[in-house]
Amino acid sequence: MEIKREKYLNDLINRMHNGMIKIVTGIRRSGKSYLLFHIFKNYLLEQDISESHIITIELDQRKNKKYRDPDAILDYIESLITDQGQYYIMLDEVQMLAEFEEVLNTLLHISNADIYVTGSNSKFLSKDVITEFRGRGDEIHIFPLTFKEFMQVYDGDMYHGWAEYVVYGGLPLTVTMKTEEQKIQYLTKLFEETYLKDIIDRHHIDKTQELEDLINILASAIGSLTNAPKIEATFKSVIKSDISLNTIRQYMEYLEDAFIISKANRYNVKGRKYIGTPLKYYFEDVGLRNARLGFRQIEETHLMENIVYNELRSRGYTVDVGVVEKRSLNTEGKTERTQLEIDFIANLGSRRYYIQSAFSMPTQEKKKQEKASLINVKDSFKKIIIVKDVVNVTRDEDGITIMSIYDFLLKENSLEL
Repeated sequence: MEIKREKYLNDLINRMHNGMIKIVTGIRRSGKSYLLFHIFKNYLLEQDISESHIITIELDQRKNKKYRDPDAILDYIESLITDQGQYYIMLDEVQMLAEFEEVLNTLLHISNADIYVTGSNSKFLSKDVITEFRGRGDEIHIFPLTFKEFMQVYDGDMYHGWAEYVVYGGLPLTVTMKTEEQKIQYLTKLFEETYLKDIIDRHHIDKTQELEDLINILASAIGSLTNAPKIEATFKSVIKSDISLNTIRQYMEYLEDAFIISKANRYNVKGRKYIGTPLKYYFEDVGLRNARLGFRQIEETHLMENIVYNELRSRGYTVDVGVVEKRSLNTEGKTERTQLEIDFIANLGSRRYYIQSAFSMPTQEKKKQEKASLINVKDSFKKIIIVKDVVNVTRDEDGITIMSIYDFLLKENSLEL
């Protein structure tokens, strides 16, 4: 059964004929090539676009090695454009093409051509093309499978699906694997032999152990506030390393550029401004995070928070960590200020949602604790608590919506329930 990936197909459809290079980016093995060369190509064929007007070149294939030469590929593409009809040019693994910037610039001048490219390894990152084609590059970022996409092909109910997803994540190939041993081996080797190797090769890193230690620290701390100085202290006290603060910052930037991790900045709701550090880091795929730690730290509470964060980003929201100040009188009658944290503030255009990932609220005290930050936000935007328990979507006396993780992840427009 095919995973439809309808959001990304629609993203491509909405950008057709816009005069820009459509750049499909994302972590390695997230399904970029399949999206372009199967899902999008099939859509074009269904729209009665002649196959002769769809030019596809997979540059990583040995048979196409000759087209890695810039002049050879331009000559080849020009020979296929034989009339004034609309042509669609798709280049996969464009980083393998010598002088790809000049080639894409030349293709942009073909008035009846619509251009789509993918690429991701140590020689190519989205920002390379976005920088080179500022104002002429249009990025479509593809994430690993959401839980809803995962369930399209998972052979079981949503509860068993969740138990699988929270451990092995959403990289498409893991869904097709039959045994846990296969999944563990695949994810572990992928991290070591592909993601790490790409970063090391791209940035000529000699002290590879320090990079690996940093990844382990970040993987152990998902959902926790941290920053480079705090990590530096961990290196010194726990690992007994004298790695510099600047190197830590560089390595963290490399991991972000490779889409392995993503950061959520802190935002003061009442002050309407960003606070700066510390902030939170999450992994683009929880299966890769778990593989990095040898599947030894499967804390469902933190992993659920990571999954909620990824889900919001995959829906197009910008996601921050919220901070709201609460004032109260102490026993001496003096005003005390307390900073309360909101797990996520999700923004998209004029829409905003305040969201807590609570896992469970077994007692009234726990419920009061989870609601405290939301109650102290005085604007009218929707406030939501997501729990792991199966519950009906309800709105309580404080106007806070409570829903299960299954409703949130599986239902269309779940934030509006």
